[in-house]
Amino acid sequence: MIKRFKEFIRKKKQESTRHHSVPVAETDDNFLSPGWIGVDLDGTLARSDRNLSLARVGEAVPKMLDLVKSMVNNGVRVKIFTARAEDSEQVKLVKAWLVKNGLPNLEVTNVKDYDMIRLYDDRAVQVIANTGEIVTDSNRPAPRSDSLETRE
Repeated sequence: MIKRFKEFIRKKKQESTRHHSVPVAETDDNFLSPGWIGVDLDGTLARSDRNLSLARVGEAVPKMLDLVKSMVNNGVRVKIFTARAEDSEQVKLVKAWLVKNGLPNLEVTNVKDYDMIRLYDDRAVQVIANTGEIVTDSNRPAPRSDSLETRE
């Protein structure tokens, strides 16, 4: 299984013309877990301020909206990662916002699992795996071998 997965990743890297440093998330094997990218909603994909209520979702953040659309269009499995997922009425609101902003019916969740590859979030602080060191510009690790390199 690992050999087939590595071969799949190698082929996708060769085929890819993407301009984002995100891992491939689609597979041609039903038994392989595809992995997914989490994108926070409030403050990341949608504008947020202290005055906004939970009755609505803020306006889209254009750069993140474009990134999410690009990932989805390139076969990357994206989930909206938000505390709003706790409430079924909020999930309906989020899904309506996605459609309004030209996104498909993405899963809305607040659960992180072993298949999550990356999380885009305005509140997260990245830590270097197994070290406890907070990532800064001077110690940012090189891209993992299972992610696509950024292309200019």
